[in-house]
Amino acid sequence: MTPVVGRKATGLVAATFTPLTPEGEINLSEIRPYIDYLLEQQGVKSIFVNGTTGEGMSLTVEERKLLAVEWCHQGKNKLEQVIVHVGCMSLKDSQELARHAAEIGADGISVISPSFFKPATADALRMFLQEVAAAAPAMPFYYYHIPAVTGVNLRSRDVLEGIANQIPSFQGLKFSGSDLMDFGQCVSYSPSHWSLLYGIDEQLLGALAMGANGAVGSTYNYLGSSVNRLMSAFDKGDLPKARTIQFQVQDILCYAIKLGFDLSVNKQLMSAVSGLALGPPRLPLLPCPHPKALSIAQRLQQILGDQ
Repeated sequence: MTPVVGRKATGLVAATFTPLTPEGEINLSEIRPYIDYLLEQQGVKSIFVNGTTGEGMSLTVEERKLLAVEWCHQGKNKLEQVIVHVGCMSLKDSQELARHAAEIGADGISVISPSFFKPATADALRMFLQEVAAAAPAMPFYYYHIPAVTGVNLRSRDVLEGIANQIPSFQGLKFSGSDLMDFGQCVSYSPSHWSLLYGIDEQLLGALAMGANGAVGSTYNYLGSSVNRLMSAFDKGDLPKARTIQFQVQDILCYAIKLGFDLSVNKQLMSAVSGLALGPPRLPLLPCPHPKALSIAQRLQQILGDQ
């Protein structure tokens, strides 16, 4: 089978939050202004939807389909890439979402490892990924590695071993782990048309030095313009400037972590910074007290100023 080669994903990719109403139902009306905000205020041109930041595992299959349709529809002719996360605990649900993403014109699909019944070996995980990818064989396919959430601590380099033979549509990796040696080995192994996207926002600069093609993260929803400058400085060889911006991002996140930084706080922070009405998280996550998000937003403004 001829390998699928889509447009290579590079640069910043915002892992989008899922807008919910105060009652906890999906709120499709906020997606258009959300996309406009990313493009106009943050300079972020690609998105990763229904992932961890988007509370994908807390949504029904039907809700995920509705969201994917709206993100793709509103992003058409505006965004460079709309990558839809289709991973589920159920193989059948993942396959259904993969087929749907292909039907609606997404630019790629991504899959997280199942985390209730966990794959015991890299071979088992590759088999699961292969079955999902086969449901949409013309779609660029990305493995989503996030061991802190899944509890699946298989090395990504082992998962990539021979994966192109099993999954001709394999396009790359969303690596949301802190093991830069494993990430570096993935970069070293990968052909030039794969995208190696890093997902730990506070240490992006280290991943760029290892050869990351871009980054997927939640903070790029509201720190995108600053991190775009970081990546530009790195590309130009201006390491002092790149370090300065990375340290600023770290200072903001350290402050947030001291207050208690989780998805709920992060979502409320995005609402406070952007003015979008993203609503609460879905249970079992609890809403963030507004003063906490406001305090982090003020700290962000103090550190970044009018950059």
